[in-house]
Amino acid sequence: MTGSLASRERATAAVPPPPARRPAGRWLADHLVLLLGILVLVYMFVPIGYIFALSFNQPSGRGATAEFESFTWSNWGSVCEPEGLCESLKLSFAVSLTATVLATLLGTLMAFALVRHSFRGRSASNLLIFLPMATPEVVMGSSLLAMFVSLGFDGVLGFVTIVIAHVMFCLSFVVVTVKARLVGMDARLEQAAMDLYANEWQTFRLVTLPLAMPGIVAAALLSFTLSFDDFIVTNFTAGQSVTFPLYVYGAKLKDFPPQLFVVGSAMFLVSFAVVIAAELWRRRRSTWSR
Repeated sequence: MTGSLASRERATAAVPPPPARRPAGRWLADHLVLLLGILVLVYMFVPIGYIFALSFNQPSGRGATAEFESFTWSNWGSVCEPEGLCESLKLSFAVSLTATVLATLLGTLMAFALVRHSFRGRSASNLLIFLPMATPEVVMGSSLLAMFVSLGFDGVLGFVTIVIAHVMFCLSFVVVTVKARLVGMDARLEQAAMDLYANEWQTFRLVTLPLAMPGIVAAALLSFTLSFDDFIVTNFTAGQSVTFPLYVYGAKLKDFPPQLFVVGSAMFLVSFAVVIAAELWRRRRSTWSR
């Protein structure tokens, strides 16, 4: 009798107690950040999905509508059919590439000077770098237009004046981005290279530049995006030239061709591919370094 009671007690003790049920409020508190992140992503990508859907829309009239009427592939094969669309894209790409190259070169040199050298007016230079970023674009655009008119450029407003304006406001973003990368670099790596009998040019080419390259590339991509997307400053300095943002604004006032949604979808896919390729390259590089 005693043995059976003892064995029964051991069997009861061996059975684990049922897990305590967590209240719903506790689960919500633990996953609140995740749920908010998902809501933010949905909020960001719903307009992009809407653009993708309308790129396959066949409107019954001349211009695109806000409602999906019928499915078609023809919009993707007739991107240049609306008059002036491809010309505005070419101009925007030419302006953005030129402004990106110039702003990246000048901004990188300025960032190296501000981080690596001490000179009179360095603090004031750091302050002046942020002024184009803080100035409203309407004020900047109107000021540039007044300057170009006073210099006699009012009759030649176009590619050159747009590039000058874009380099001016992209320069600050390049300096800030590259400067942040240079501040976080370990100077002992350059000292070690020079201790191993590398001269200044070899140290810069083999050590400094590869370490600073992620910041330079990020600054160039940011400059290209800002230049390609700009409307306000370009509207003041373009003259008779029509970039892609100006074309979109003009199309909104008249017929809005569905090919504009195709261009937007294609640009998103290209940007997404660039981001994925950069992430894969970073992971592969980290694997090699191990």
